[in-house]
Amino acid sequence: MFPIIGYVVCFGCIFGAYIIHGGNLDVIIKALPTEMMAILGGALGAFVVNNQPKVLKATGGALGACFKGSKYTKDRYMELMAMMYEILQKVRKEGLMSIEKDVEDPHNSALFQKYPNVGHDHHVVEFVTDYLRMMVSGNLNAHEIETLMDNEIDTHHHEGHAPCAAVARLAGALPAFGIVAAVLGVVNTMGSVGQPPAVLGGMIASALVGTFLGILLAYGVVEPLAGLMEQKLDEGTKEFQAVKTVLLASMQGYAPQVAIEFGRKVLYSTERPTFAELEAHVKKK
Repeated sequence: MFPIIGYVVCFGCIFGAYIIHGGNLDVIIKALPTEMMAILGGALGAFVVNNQPKVLKATGGALGACFKGSKYTKDRYMELMAMMYEILQKVRKEGLMSIEKDVEDPHNSALFQKYPNVGHDHHVVEFVTDYLRMMVSGNLNAHEIETLMDNEIDTHHHEGHAPCAAVARLAGALPAFGIVAAVLGVVNTMGSVGQPPAVLGGMIASALVGTFLGILLAYGVVEPLAGLMEQKLDEGTKEFQAVKTVLLASMQGYAPQVAIEFGRKVLYSTERPTFAELEAHVKKK
């Protein structure tokens, strides 16, 4: 919803100022189809050449997520911490082997299914179960697991950053394609130099529309999307960092209620539940 509001404000103010100063929208509307064909067509073709198929697919998903609300809310994080608490509490009371079945088959585990928001997110479940499995095996110490977690989180972040970088590169290229469209318009104008001044003026105006559109699309549409995609990626990475902190605290001997407090402190302040809120939620669960 907010991206749409932002676009309405952006375009409304720009074209509103143009109209207030006596601008004629007919000139822009008349040139719009061919200029957009040159700019967007050229940019799209270059975008396909510049990115692997997996990045193109990931970019489509990331762009779709930009127009949805964030799933990383306070309620989700409280559910995640409650799930981690119950796992660690079970380990503390019954031993590491008690969670072996839950780890091997999380989709049929009552423990994971009790928390649908995070228990049905295969990325989170896979991250949690992979390291719980290592803890059950007992072959790695906390420092080795921490290094492995950091490497996996870095890989996840770099992989998720590829669509952001691709869209940012597209934003950087759009003004250049606007110039290409404008140059073609000037070439066309120079080929019609014998026409009356009114006709030549219209042709020059149409050529300049290409430069205007390239810059507007770059800095008013595409680059803001790249920034929003980057922010959403950071939210997803933060969730893995919280899980990492909880598991490492548990491996170092802290009680479950202390371990989840470590994880709570890692979260962004805007979504972080208070100590009392998290404690009440865990006791309720």
